[in-house]
Amino acid sequence: VQAACQDAIVTQELLKEGFHRDLLVKVELSRAGKDAGGCAVAARTRLPPGIYVDPYELASLQQHNVTKAVLIPDVIDVEAPEYLATDVLVLLYLEPDPWCSHCFRAGLPVHGRYHRPAEENEEALVVLKSPEVLVCCC
Repeated sequence: VQAACQDAIVTQELLKEGFHRDLLVKVELSRAGKDAGGCAVAARTRLPPGIYVDPYELASLQQHNVTKAVLIPDVIDVEAPEYLATDVLVLLYLEPDPWCSHCFRAGLPVHGRYHRPAEENEEALVVLKSPEVLVCCC
């Protein structure tokens, strides 16, 4: 998914296949070629009931400074199927992209939930909406 406004281009991708995926969020600030080193960027995205972030995995990643994210609610039932789960709000802090002076990126592991049984050829659909991007260039 890619969205554009006057000041930023936002790209959100789900990488890998299956139940264990990585959510990658990239933000490119249109600063007229200027360095955006003084900016802080975060993405707020709502994960639908079909996917979730494992809070134990997130805590481990945070301990090793791999990612900075906040989950709301911070208690998640990782065993719940999709039809008994609720949305999760994720606030993800983006790091400067070392290959682009006005770009930021962050990744976060997400997991698929089991859905109700379906017919053989029927697929379960999980719709991930575009994130809200919060930018502060001080």
